[in-house]
Amino acid sequence: MDILHLVDRLEDLLNQSRPLWFTHNVIVDEDRMLDIIDQMRVAIPDEVKKAQQFLAQRDRILAQAQEEANRTLAIAREKSEQLVERDAIVQAAQARADQIISQAHGEIESTNQEADNYVIETLTKLEMELDRYLNQVRNGIHTLQKEQHPQE
Repeated sequence: MDILHLVDRLEDLLNQSRPLWFTHNVIVDEDRMLDIIDQMRVAIPDEVKKAQQFLAQRDRILAQAQEEANRTLAIAREKSEQLVERDAIVQAAQARADQIISQAHGEIESTNQEADNYVIETLTKLEMELDRYLNQVRNGIHTLQKEQHPQE
């Protein structure tokens, strides 16, 4: 289940909860809240797994790009050895091989950057959501403690 959907469900539960008169507190259905929290505990590892899968896919793409660059370089070297007599052709092949290698490195760098940005963005969103829930839970605990011990 999508973590953001669970966040929405938790927010709906709070919005549907009965307010306590003259306070900013609400009475929450404990079973429903604990159920959503349990589902969040299950969903968060799924989000992390998705990020890990994305990183694994990135690594596969990088390996394929490196392999393609190595193949292209090997082909270019082989061709250049065959055309040693023709200096201009050898230079052109070397330039093309260098260009392909440079392009592959650029693609690797770009893919790394995109993957890193995705992971940072996903984990940042997850951190913000978890912080928000933690603050709500702490506020609820604080409010309940104040109601239990009003003299303090």
